[in-house]
Amino acid sequence: MLSRTAANLFWIGRYLERAETTARLMDVGHRNALLPNTGGGFRNEWGAILQAMGAAGRFAEKYGDETRQRDIETFLFFDLDNPASVGSCLGAARENARIVRTALTTQVWDAINGAWQEFRAMQRRERSQVALPDLADWTLRMTALVRGSIEATQLRDDGYHFLNIGYAIERGDNTARFLDVKYFVLLPSISYVGSGLDTYQWTTLLRALSAHRAYNWAYGGELTASRIAHFLILNRLFPRSLLSCVGTANDCLESLSRGYARTTPAQDAARVLLAELAEARVEEIFDEGLHEFLTRFIAENAALAQAVHDAYLTGEAR
Repeated sequence: MLSRTAANLFWIGRYLERAETTARLMDVGHRNALLPNTGGGFRNEWGAILQAMGAAGRFAEKYGDETRQRDIETFLFFDLDNPASVGSCLGAARENARIVRTALTTQVWDAINGAWQEFRAMQRRERSQVALPDLADWTLRMTALVRGSIEATQLRDDGYHFLNIGYAIERGDNTARFLDVKYFVLLPSISYVGSGLDTYQWTTLLRALSAHRAYNWAYGGELTASRIAHFLILNRLFPRSLLSCVGTANDCLESLSRGYARTTPAQDAARVLLAELAEARVEEIFDEGLHEFLTRFIAENAALAQAVHDAYLTGEAR
């Protein structure tokens, strides 16, 4: 496969997953903003979301220091100047898909193109007619439709593997940021651990990741920081866990290695990261510090993405 084509497919996966994550973060912020501030401390949930996305400075430059929900909706969903907005991500995914149209099935192209056309129609509607939860729900439906089309119709060839490497790397990064938002940013202080606010925020996080019922199946419903950290980091059965994401990337890279009869530094990076997570224990993670562990994972996951780029994606896809 041409490196340019591989790069476009890789970035389709990343942009679609990023659009979905932005919608999930919108849902987290909206749900937490509904909780009354009865305990004092840091309670700017929208500010926390912007910090997690690395977009606080960009938002302040355009909308000022005050985080009003209407401005947040515009910035995270409609604002095409924000590269992480739902609209920007869908537009970038569609452009990459248009370039490699012949590498995608009709169903996958129609799902991506249809999502973009619906977004453009939503841009023309009165903003007051669309509630934030509806924007988030629409995004999750559209990205799920694309994902289902990929799984149902694409050949399990190189293109499929590059799509899934993009999905897996982006999803791992985003799960780590979700967990860090809750544990390190949102809670006012350590004294709130185990409080009603703490439990509400954990529940909101799991629901935003479509993981609440799965967590109850796996752990019986008791919400503790260590169990939720284990679920989102080390549980192989949960498709959004860090271990599952790295495992998916590793499997796809191993398939490429067999197909091309050679191993690259990308395979080596994935194997090292997978081995580290497979051997980790949640007690060791908390001993290191959850925030420190997640920060290190995000850096190592980014290094894996760079290794994939250097080994396979020499084209300049955006």
